[in-house]
Parts: sequence; structure tokens; C-alpha cells
Amino acid sequence: MSDLFSTPSLKQFFLEIYNLLREGNSEVIQLWFEISEIEFFKNFSDLKLREFLERFDFISIQKGNYTNYIVINKIIFITRCVQFLELDVNHLSILLNYDGFEALIQEILSQNNFRTIKNFRFSDRSNLKYETSQKRYEIDVIGIYQSYILIIDAKQWKRKDSYGAMNKAANLQYQRVVALKKNPETISDLIQRLLGMSCNVRKRLPFTLIPIMVTLEPNWIKINENSVPLVGIHNLNSFLHELQFNLQYFKTVKISKIIAQKQLL
Repeated sequence: MSDLFSTPSLKQFFLEIYNLLREGNSEVIQLWFEISEIEFFKNFSDLKLREFLERFDFISIQKGNYTNYIVINKIIFITRCVQFLELDVNHLSILLNYDGFEALIQEILSQNNFRTIKNFRFSDRSNLKYETSQKRYEIDVIGIYQSYILIIDAKQWKRKDSYGAMNKAANLQYQRVVALKKNPETISDLIQRLLGMSCNVRKRLPFTLIPIMVTLEPNWIKINENSVPLVGIHNLNSFLHELQFNLQYFKTVKISKIIAQKQLL
């Protein structure tokens, strides 16, 4: 069993899984395969197979139609296989459609101790809607850690996309953050939804909202004209690790109080 966990063996295992996923439906996050479809498991006994799979959180055995299947979660697989395959996260992201790309961003945040939510929608009840003519907003991914709240717009941009398009999209993301601040009930409900009602929110005030763009491929610009960061998915982990050190360079919005049900904190 020990040889199975050598680097060459694991590389073979991850590569076979990757090739299977490439042929699968990009709209599906969990793919099901018959055990016989995976050559790596060819000579495995049932016990040996289960002992091997217990080491990995992206793959499991599920029963369907009276038969055992191998079930693979593509999102978690992508974050786990980087160390074994000569592919980075942005290359692996081709396995996903747009919804999957958002889910991958959410998973990377979760692995960095952020509490997250995806596809957050809200209506603008402030006077800002008269200035922007936008009454409803949608935010792809939101993550909170300590007092930092990332407001993320996910873009599967290619390198050919123009500076003007990237710059405009980043400015629109900042506008969504401003709209959140101008709707105190909305931002209060969001924070409590992320942290849970049992959290002592007062200890975390003030909160810092940070607009950010996360793109499929690396960008030739790292920050837009309004100091909104543009981060390639490959660099998202390092961006999160360095966030507190680089925060001074980014456009942020402070939230100094929230409305907790009927009580103002």
C-alpha cells in the first residue's frame, strides 16, 4: 500500500482522474464513474480501494442502481492536485463552467478560513439607485475572515480582453460595494448570515469591504485606476495570505456599525 502513495504513483492517479474529468460535462461538479473505468484501480480489492480513497476528500464510493460508483468532486480535486500535476489552477479551471469557476473561488476562500456565500443578490433602497440607474445587484462570491469582507466578481477572461473592459468591470464592482454600504439592513443581514447569530459582531467592528476581481487567467494589470485589485485564480491563494500587508494599496469601504435584528450594535 505504501508504494501507492509515492509521488510517481500519485501523479499517475491524479493524471488519470484529470483526463477523465476533461472528457466529462463541464456543467457538472460531481461526476460518477464505474470503478472499471479507472485503470489505476484495476487490481484493487474492495478493501484496498476503500482504504486508498479514505486518504482523499475529493473522491468517494457511492451506491447507485445496486452498483458502486466512484464519485469525484471537481472543485476539491482542482485544489488538491496542483502539487502532483504540472498544471496550475487556471489551467485546471478549464474543467469548469462559469458556475463551477465561482464555486472554485469559494472553495479556495474556505480553505483559507473564510466563511463564504455565492450569488448574493440585493435591491438598492438608497438614493444611489437614482445616480446609477441600477436598482438590483448581484455579487458572485463574498468571503469574510476576521473583519475583512471580500466582495468578488468572477470573470473567465482571456488574455485578449482589453484594459478598458477590465477597468470598467472593476469600477462596477466598487459600485456594488458602495451600494452595500448605503443599504445598512442588507449589509447587516449579510454579515450575520456569514458569521452566525451567536458571533459577537461588536468585537469585529469596523468591517472592511474590499472589492476584487478574480479572473481565469493572469492579468497584465494587477490593479485598476480606482485601486481595485485584479487577481488571476492562480494567484488567489497568495493574495489571501498577503491581504493584510497589501490592504493599504486597495480601495476599501468601512462599515462601523451594523443593525442586529432590532438592536443596533
